[in-house]
Amino acid sequence: MPEITAAAVMALREKTGLPMMECKKALAECGGDTDQAVEWLRKQGIKTQSMRADRETSCGRLAVYADPAKGVGAIIELKCESPPVAGSPDFKALCEDVAKTLALGPGAASPAELMAQKSHAHPDKTLGELKDDLFNRMREVFELSRIKRIDAPCGGYAHHDGTKAALVEISGNAAAPAAAEVAKDIAMHVVAMAPKTVRKEDLDAAIVDKEREILTEAARKEGKPDNIIAKMIEGRLRNFYATCVLLEQPFVKDEKQTVGNLAKGSGIDVVAIDNWRLGG
Repeated sequence: MPEITAAAVMALREKTGLPMMECKKALAECGGDTDQAVEWLRKQGIKTQSMRADRETSCGRLAVYADPAKGVGAIIELKCESPPVAGSPDFKALCEDVAKTLALGPGAASPAELMAQKSHAHPDKTLGELKDDLFNRMREVFELSRIKRIDAPCGGYAHHDGTKAALVEISGNAAAPAAAEVAKDIAMHVVAMAPKTVRKEDLDAAIVDKEREILTEAARKEGKPDNIIAKMIEGRLRNFYATCVLLEQPFVKDEKQTVGNLAKGSGIDVVAIDNWRLGG
């Protein structure tokens, strides 16, 4: 049996990020062959994952990738077991890699299909292999639970803690230099204000009718004459729309203008929004 030198163990540790004793054992099992030892460690990790597959993954991160000029956007949810792992740089990097691979790769119909694809950041490995390598270092189960790709110009934003994220599909002058920043700002607004729809016409008519009924009854109780109630109600409905309709909401970074005016001034139209919450 060949001698396992400290230098060989250290080299394997630097390559895998695993503890020294595990690296030494892997080299011993593989006759000192580093490449075989890497594969042996990966297989051991997969076995351990299968034994822990039923553990709860209630933490994790959302990640987005959007490029209006390239006409694509993607949002993903990667779950893990604990907040420290969810906030770790390596886990964040994997989330961002998964989102970018989904956006710039061939696309995927399911999380499993996506994880089988080559990583955008590390083309020599699949996303699944990177996930397995990270499991070997962190010993937590990871689950890619949701993915979505939009093949159209998009803006995207993810909150710094990874628990909230949004994609905003746009049209119009999406290639303009300012479009990317405005689309990202609108996505940030969506995360902050959680509008129910993009425009007034998208609201459920029954919800609007119910609100109109409530406002009408309140106006009558105020003693307002019937001949001006209708005009009052339309004015008060504007306040209602400003609470739940994206284009009618005051923009969070400049409440003197609506999101609709911001978009129009930048030469873009908002087509659709996807507003995600971790686990929801």
